[in-house]
Amino acid sequence: MASGAVGALRRSLHIIAGGVAVSAESAPAPFSTVRATQGDHPLPGAGSFAAARLIADTVSSVRGDDAAVVLVSGGATSLIAAPVRGVEEPDLAQLFVQLMDAGLDIGAMNAVRKRFLRWGAGRLAVALAPARTHVLLLSDVPGDAPADIGSGPCAPDEWAGRDVAALLSDARLLDTLAPSLRDYLSAVMRGVSPETPKEGHPAFAHVSTRVVGSNTLAVDAALAHAKELGLAAERGAFALSGEASGCGERIARELLARASRGERCCVAWGGETTVRLDNASVARGTGGRCQELALAASRVLATGGDAAKQVTLLAAGTDGRDGPTDASGAFADASLWQRIRDAGIDPDAALARHLSHDALHTADALFRRGPTGTNVMDLVLAVVE
Repeated sequence: MASGAVGALRRSLHIIAGGVAVSAESAPAPFSTVRATQGDHPLPGAGSFAAARLIADTVSSVRGDDAAVVLVSGGATSLIAAPVRGVEEPDLAQLFVQLMDAGLDIGAMNAVRKRFLRWGAGRLAVALAPARTHVLLLSDVPGDAPADIGSGPCAPDEWAGRDVAALLSDARLLDTLAPSLRDYLSAVMRGVSPETPKEGHPAFAHVSTRVVGSNTLAVDAALAHAKELGLAAERGAFALSGEASGCGERIARELLARASRGERCCVAWGGETTVRLDNASVARGTGGRCQELALAASRVLATGGDAAKQVTLLAAGTDGRDGPTDASGAFADASLWQRIRDAGIDPDAALARHLSHDALHTADALFRRGPTGTNVMDLVLAVVE
């Protein structure tokens, strides 16, 4: 995104006075006046905190008659994470872990996370005002709402402090918040600390926003390519959402039904699932939502008879990374479940304990694409032969 923006601005003879580009991997700066740095993802760390400080340095040099270009993609919430004043950095990192383990959808997660983020919930727009600010977004959230993408650094926040407290209470997380988080949220609800910027704040009068990439576009492109290869191609009957394992089973059943009818086609699903760790005693597994979806789908395909032999699927993250692993996702077919057993691993236990990565690795079913340079949620691509 930064390289594309630099190219467009130079062609239109604009002066690029400064900037910062933050990514999950080390990358060269796209221009001499733009600093490149590496943040942390999916959990914030020292790199994220340093990136947030670099953004502060850049913002401090913006003049009122400048134009600011803000490029936001999925993953920005963690990559540029730094806490608001009064919240401790380790407490913010722990909050990310708690929210991920709770299995909340991305909208709910970001409603909470941006409450405590230095640049979330419209705060970057306030810092840049009155400069004209052009926001270009690659969406990694259902519905493509600017307030949800990257925790809405330049979008008004519709959530009040009491709403966030209620959400945390419903998720049974309010009482487990670190003291600095709990104290800050309490101060907001008591009016001691300011609310997040809301609709109507004067800073947003200087902001224009456009979504330039989304999961819908990714699915459309996959289907178009399948048709170029001579396959009948269509969207799946539902979006990827909810528990990863349940979604994988549902996809496998739909594919088995198509195979039983003698269909030959490519089917694509888009969206984002979750993995909920309900039992605190369960050891933290190594895997990701796409890997867990593929493993659960393989269990259904393993019992599908001859029809299942016609089905192959890939579940993968469009950013090239599925959870805190080296894999982008995984392949699944009717033989996968037994191949894992033959390798000496109980696939039922691996699925129950969220250990999909190791199980899939033993069966050589992982998809290691590597970083793609974008992030528009996940895709499941299936072929029925």
